[in-house]
Amino acid sequence: MKARIRKITTVLEETLVEGDKRVDPPTRRVAAVAVIENPFTGRFVEDLSGLMDVGEELGGLLAERAVAALGIAGPEVESFGKAAAVGADGELEHAAAILHPKLGAPFRKVLGKGAALIPSSKKRGGPGVALDIPLGHKDAAKVRSHFDGMEVRIADAPRANEIMVAVAVTDSGRPHPRVGGLKREDVIGEDGLS
Repeated sequence: MKARIRKITTVLEETLVEGDKRVDPPTRRVAAVAVIENPFTGRFVEDLSGLMDVGEELGGLLAERAVAALGIAGPEVESFGKAAAVGADGELEHAAAILHPKLGAPFRKVLGKGAALIPSSKKRGGPGVALDIPLGHKDAAKVRSHFDGMEVRIADAPRANEIMVAVAVTDSGRPHPRVGGLKREDVIGEDGLS
C-alpha cells in the first residue's frame, strides 16, 4: 500500500533567547508532517500491514525533508521523535501501525544511526489538534539535556478520514540544559542508553 498524501508541512523552530539569556548558537528543531488518507476509516480491519508499509514509506520521506530543512547532514542530528494523530473515524491502532513496525529503519538510515528507541506519541483529534512530538537523543536515551518535545498543528488536519504523521529532528538539546545526567560529549551510542 502507498500513502495517499494530501499535504506535507515542514516546520523549523529556532530558539535565540531562553530565560532572558541568549542561546548561542541557537537551538534548532524541525518537524515534517504528512497528512494522509486513512484507508481503514470507519471499519475494523484485522490486517494493518498496509499501514505498516505506509510507515516505512513516510519514515524515509519525512526524515529526508526534516533533515534538509534543519540544514545539516543526517549523522549530525542529535535528537529525534515521531508522532501521529488519527481523525475522528480512525483508530489509535492505525497510528501505531504507521509509527512502530517499519517507520524507524528508514528514519535511522537518513540519520546514519539512531541506536536509541525513537520516542513517540499517538492520539485522536480533529482539524487543528496539536501533535506533541516527544524528542530524545538519537543514540543515548539517558542524555537528559535532550528530553524535549515539539508541538505542531495543521489548521485543516486531520479530517475524520485522515492521519497526520510526523517526524522531528534537532541539532542540539534544550537551550541552557542544567539538570544533570549523561552529557552528549560522553555518549557511547552503542546500546541506545548511554
